[in-house]
Amino acid sequence: MTITIDQARGKIPVTILGIQGDLDASNYQDVIDQAVQAYEGGTSDILIDMSEIKFMSSSGLVALHSIALLMRGGKVPDPEHGWEAFRTLDRDRESGVQEHVKLLNPQPQVDRSLELTGLKQFFEIYTDRETALDSFGQQGD
Repeated sequence: MTITIDQARGKIPVTILGIQGDLDASNYQDVIDQAVQAYEGGTSDILIDMSEIKFMSSSGLVALHSIALLMRGGKVPDPEHGWEAFRTLDRDRESGVQEHVKLLNPQPQVDRSLELTGLKQFFEIYTDRETALDSFGQQGD
């Protein structure tokens, strides 16, 4: 897996977290760590480019949820607590659409995982990069 970090600007500055390869138990913590570094560096809005993720396991879902928690100023679940991360995800799904984390172009298999777990309603999902970038900083964000 490869992770890239880029900066872009729509109405406001947005960090683009690009992920290439599978997102699974072997690397999900790397994705979270990159988001933490970006957050600590001043990032408040992240667009996760999923166009090059062919497979995402349940650990990948935890990574997405952890990034959403982080961008809301919350605490990232400790991976040492195992299933607690999944319980946190399940409880938080009802909190509504995330304002500071959005997803770009998940591939069909990944999109299906988001649908089956209910996370498709948790994140705004875009297929066009410019539209996604412009969606940040709108009224209500």
